Amino acid sequence: MKKGEDYIAVTVSFLCHDGKGNVFLSKRSVNARDEHGRWDCGGGGVEFGDSVEQTLHKEIFEEYRAKVRQAVFLGYRDVFREQNGKKTHWISLDYLALIDPKESGNGEPHKLETVGWFPFSELPEPMHSQWPNFLKAYGEKLLHLMHG
Repeated sequence: MKKGEDYIAVTVSFLCHDGKGNVFLSKRSVNARDEHGRWDCGGGGVEFGDSVEQTLHKEIFEEYRAKVRQAVFLGYRDVFREQNGKKTHWISLDYLALIDPKESGNGEPHKLETVGWFPFSELPEPMHSQWPNFLKAYGEKLLHLMHG
């Protein structure tokens, strides 16, 4: 059985920031599961036996080589998509995570083409297909939280 296709799966999604209005994003490579060449915040499925909080810390360290300094739960979203002709359904638990820019890097060069810091007002294109939904759900809240 496949997560998100045969049953509803749970993922932790995160937007990492530096506390000064900049966000850390990754560009998905051809080896990523999907959305090749698109910029993304980050995330990973919750594994059986791992807590949501453990998943958040583990995924940020694996993907970006950074430790979470502070995490704020933003909310959840139902993520309905279609991949390879199959409908998918994930529940995304969304976080804003403060990390130290000096610690950040590409922890998964096989999946992430490149990573970088961007002012929240000047994000690279193209962004992940779920970005507009993330922004619609949390845009105002993000601006307030990222500036202290």
